[in-house]
Amino acid sequence: MMKPFNLSETAFTKYLFFTGKGGVGKTSVACATAIGLADRGKKILLISTDPASNLQDVFAQKLNGQGTPVADVPGLTVVNLDPEQEAAAYRERVISPFRGKLPVSVLQNMEEQLSGSCTVEIAAFNAFSDFLTDAAKQSEYDHIIFDTAPTGHTLRMLQLPSAWTTFISESTHGASCLGQLSGLEERKDIYKEAANTLADGKKTRLVLVSRPESSSLHEAARSSHELQLLGVKNQILVINGVLLQLQNEDRVSSEIHEKQQSALQNIPHEIADYPTFTVPLRSYNVSDIANIRRLLYEDNVERIDGYQPMRSEKGLEDLIDDLYATGKRVIFTMGKGGVGKTTLATDIALGLSARGANVHLTTTDPANHLNYGLAVEAGISVSRIDEAVELEKYKNEVRSKAAPTMSAEDMAYIEEDLRSPCTQEIAVFKAFAEIVDKAGNEVVVIDTAPTGHTLLLLDSTQSYHREVERTQGIPDSVSRLLPRLRNPEETEVVIVTLPEATPVFEAERLQADLHRAGIHNKWWVVNSCLSLVYTENPFLQSKAQREISWIEKVKELSGEHTALIEWKNL
Repeated sequence: MMKPFNLSETAFTKYLFFTGKGGVGKTSVACATAIGLADRGKKILLISTDPASNLQDVFAQKLNGQGTPVADVPGLTVVNLDPEQEAAAYRERVISPFRGKLPVSVLQNMEEQLSGSCTVEIAAFNAFSDFLTDAAKQSEYDHIIFDTAPTGHTLRMLQLPSAWTTFISESTHGASCLGQLSGLEERKDIYKEAANTLADGKKTRLVLVSRPESSSLHEAARSSHELQLLGVKNQILVINGVLLQLQNEDRVSSEIHEKQQSALQNIPHEIADYPTFTVPLRSYNVSDIANIRRLLYEDNVERIDGYQPMRSEKGLEDLIDDLYATGKRVIFTMGKGGVGKTTLATDIALGLSARGANVHLTTTDPANHLNYGLAVEAGISVSRIDEAVELEKYKNEVRSKAAPTMSAEDMAYIEEDLRSPCTQEIAVFKAFAEIVDKAGNEVVVIDTAPTGHTLLLLDSTQSYHREVERTQGIPDSVSRLLPRLRNPEETEVVIVTLPEATPVFEAERLQADLHRAGIHNKWWVVNSCLSLVYTENPFLQSKAQREISWIEKVKELSGEHTALIEWKNL
């Protein structure tokens, strides 16, 4: 049974970890918990590792990685760790002893091994594990709250039995996450203590934060299951942004409410029995201490007089017209999960076909067959890459090459690396490359682009193979595709996001990642814009107004090459 997330009725442990996919509001809920407990006379340490954190704006003062008392909240101290800075410093500590001693190509390969999202996560855990194991902090604070918990993959890596071996430093299989373990040997005991504290249900509670949406709840279930396997079993679920049913609702608010209720009635079985709490959708922006104090308890709805939806200057048709006119041959849709890139890829393929292009559409989304009927009717050839099949095939290739010469301990490293998100990306990208390689006479539209890190990893590893005269590694299809992706005359990566803070910040990092790999995209899409739809619901009017600043931010990032797509009840 769900009930409101009321701090006075919830039992809290010494350590609280808030986790959830980007954009679900975990920082807001973590801050509301920290401020609420401090207001009740508790001494609270709030530690954020969220790269999109706006805590300095929320608390209206400068924050750092050591701890800053908040003037307006007696009893609250905030630590704002910058995971990118932590990763850069960590990367330099690992690589600096080898500068001048190893070839430049080897150092470049090591740097790319240490440039992925897994490194950022481990560097962040490296920093906040000190807070988790500090006896003085334990006695000083009643509760220590972490905004953004480590994933199961990160914790498994930190539990591996030894540090980076010679084989791994010379790995030729494209592994992407093992390099992070270099230099961690001396911190083994700290990590072991941190992992034990996480798994101790009397000391630690994991707060899964989700939106009342199917994709968000399934992501929470996946995270929960991974952490359950590692012994982190004391978990609760907080569903943020529930639209309360009001009188005189219009079509848009009714459809949103019905969609949310359907998701809530079909919560994945892995988390269905957890203590579950809700936080209502608020009409105000959670951007200062006063509003965070109110988040769990009240709203003050103010209708916007004369509300009108904004006008879209460019839409999907403008994007497709430009792709057709410029003769792009390879088109990727790229973005975080849940932003709508799969549907967009299908719409682009249909639009190009209608303009006379010979199109091939391929995706990794098992649900996208629902659109295949229209695509086939339009003369589009289609294919679906089965991620699970490709990943297992790739894993088996790596295992078969490594097993004859590896010890059991080294194989443990290999197996953990094969569980990383980067490994899945590489496996799927190899399959994409084979499709593009065969489709020379078609425009290929591909759902789910590789990140810049994946491309650089493949490229630097390819160079490293040549350096050490290896025979295994990057297939010819990938070798041919890398230069093609860097050719703006042939390739367009369409970055897809939503008009909200976290998705925009994540998309901005993806763009920087691509630039680092030598790929410069032109078009962005801001999907599911409520601000393009008329609604009479004050909550939704307020939400629509808040979208505008993020849409303007994307326009700036894209040089005004931004297509806006209105919210639809899909």
